[in-house]
Amino acid sequence: MVQIRGMHTLIRDREISKHDFVFYSDRLIRLVVEHGLGHFPFTEKQVITPTASAYTGVDFAKSCVVFPLFEDILAYIEKLPKDISERHVLLLDLVLATGNSANHAIELLVQKGVPESHIIFLNLISAPEGIHCVCKRFPSLKIVTSEIDVALNREFRVIPGMGEFGDRYFGTDD
Repeated sequence: MVQIRGMHTLIRDREISKHDFVFYSDRLIRLVVEHGLGHFPFTEKQVITPTASAYTGVDFAKSCVVFPLFEDILAYIEKLPKDISERHVLLLDLVLATGNSANHAIELLVQKGVPESHIIFLNLISAPEGIHCVCKRFPSLKIVTSEIDVALNREFRVIPGMGEFGDRYFGTDD
């Protein structure tokens, strides 16, 4: 999709302003999350509109958003709802590089009873190595990413990548 490619061009440009980086990153994140939500199961639901007409739409199944994947995932996992095993989960990691952190987080969710087929893993940028690593270990998991980059470099950074996302987003990349 040209729109997504255009936004990737903007956020990867080292000369972009912090304001524009945040704006276009937020837009990409929204698109990825919206696409991920499209994988949730739903049932038809009829409502009555303010004009007293019937409208048939959809009602999503129980869901739980796990946002984001970070270093202290263990503490966060312990605070998940008791019925997490009955829910569908969105797991967000902005950049999928090696896949090791993702596999760890997914394994913790599976240990909590979440079927891997109920986990949707969302990323802005993914390295082929990371996708392979996660899919090999969890073949029933769905991955939604806005772009697949070329590879990982020797330091296991995604190439061409976009730099340190958090530093650029919060303006701490002096």
